[in-house]
Amino acid sequence: MPKMPLQPQKPLTFGFPAITPSIPALPHVNREARKQLLLLLQRGMELQRSGNFVEAERFYQMVLQRSPDMPEANNLLGTIAMEAADFTTATELLEKAVIGLPKDPTIRHNLASALVSLNEHHAAITHLRKALDTKPGQVESLALMATCYNRISRSSDALPFAEKALRMDPHNANALTARAEALISLGRMTEAETALKETIASKIAVPRSYQSLSSTRKYSAQSPELAAVRREISEGSYPDKELPALHFAAAKMCNDSKLYDEAMVHYLKAKESSAKAFDINAYEKRVDQLISLFNPFFFSTRKNFGNPSQKPIFIVGMPRSGTTLTEQIISSHALVAGAGELPEMPAIARALGDNPRMAQRFFANVTSMSDVESKNHAQHYLKFIARTSHTAQRITDKMPHNFEHVGLISLLFPNATIIHCKRDAIDNCVSCYMNAFSEAHSYNTDLAKLGRYYRAYNKLMAHWHKVLPGRIFDNQYETLVANQEEQSRKLIDHCKLPWDDACLNYIENERSVTTISRWQVRQPIYQTSIKRWKPYEKHLGPLIEALGDLADTV
Repeated sequence: MPKMPLQPQKPLTFGFPAITPSIPALPHVNREARKQLLLLLQRGMELQRSGNFVEAERFYQMVLQRSPDMPEANNLLGTIAMEAADFTTATELLEKAVIGLPKDPTIRHNLASALVSLNEHHAAITHLRKALDTKPGQVESLALMATCYNRISRSSDALPFAEKALRMDPHNANALTARAEALISLGRMTEAETALKETIASKIAVPRSYQSLSSTRKYSAQSPELAAVRREISEGSYPDKELPALHFAAAKMCNDSKLYDEAMVHYLKAKESSAKAFDINAYEKRVDQLISLFNPFFFSTRKNFGNPSQKPIFIVGMPRSGTTLTEQIISSHALVAGAGELPEMPAIARALGDNPRMAQRFFANVTSMSDVESKNHAQHYLKFIARTSHTAQRITDKMPHNFEHVGLISLLFPNATIIHCKRDAIDNCVSCYMNAFSEAHSYNTDLAKLGRYYRAYNKLMAHWHKVLPGRIFDNQYETLVANQEEQSRKLIDHCKLPWDDACLNYIENERSVTTISRWQVRQPIYQTSIKRWKPYEKHLGPLIEALGDLADTV
């Protein structure tokens, strides 16, 4: 088994299965050997709990060398992989553990946690259901279930799980956070604000709570909440990994208050604390490879591939380019259901080998894909999106980074609608930089890399327009906010739908919104986000230089 990239020692963030003095039933191992394996496991757990992951891993590897399928060892080694943020390896190990102990609720929970980190929320929900069937009172599983439902835009389903967890453990930080997130996503901002202030007053999950609180409304320089966040940053004693949440909260409140220099200080500190390595050279190479693969000849020789269904509406573009607003407008139509950011198209790509380290495998699999295989992949996707609605004629998939998969989408769904959300390059990048994204978006922790990333995205979208003429509708954010009705009508027309006046009243759409834009889409269309970067101009030199001719500095 390959060694995993262990992180510096730090406290564990999740529970462990209870290994009792009884000896696991291991086939083909004598009683004395079973005792030795149990002792090795117990020693590894002691080391892991003390933060000595390297030595703990060594003990678990010793167990697996003697008994490769031992579920307890695979589970514990999987939790170490999670601590090292190697969630792919963690998932593989924990899946082996589940096979060995399918009714163990803790192992199911650990596997669900790893899957959540890979944005595989539907798969996580399946395992959490089984964990809760076995142990209905497992509070962390209830809280994680709420988090999963929040992430897939089903916050009305998330709320009961969070509230059940809180009835059992009123101070559970994950459940408190999940409840607040559900309330915000459902537009119940006053309730969310009250709940978050109670959580902060109880000294529970303070950084996360302040970050969520900052998104519930606009703040002023005199807001007591801003003063409180400043105080927490200067006087609090939080672990380094919790500080970005406080800096993001302070930055958001300072930005609201037009304290732009102070806001930028907090944005820089937040990004510095959360920065992860991102290989921009490798990404640019990947874009060039996609352009080479999905050429005009590729599509001309595969005209009968895929499924003719028009049901999917793919909304793509850079994050913070107006994708949430666009989905909210389209999903307000009586014939459309909004599914939010679905992981399924990236999952299909991964199944085909889409991995920066194994690009040739992906290209080989896509090139050799048969007509039947393309139809099977398309049918799998249609079955997946049917979970959102069994009655809607059309379903939106608002995964922004599907801009990377437009070629695959067009292969599987030659009649699907594709909407590309565009925004002023500097505004778009600054908005990305000023928000907290997952580790998958680590390109936005450095202004220069962010500019280069935007150029690569722009290059790829220009290619899709060239090889798929007429397939993609560019929805320019600035045009939409300048003339909402005219642009909305063009959007709906491109979707081949009859006009519905409800599309102009998108703020009345009660579907949950779980992205960073959730506060904005509850408001009427506004123009304050246009040229939002101007007050920060003196700090944006690396970004503007990297954007080059894409940067409109007028």
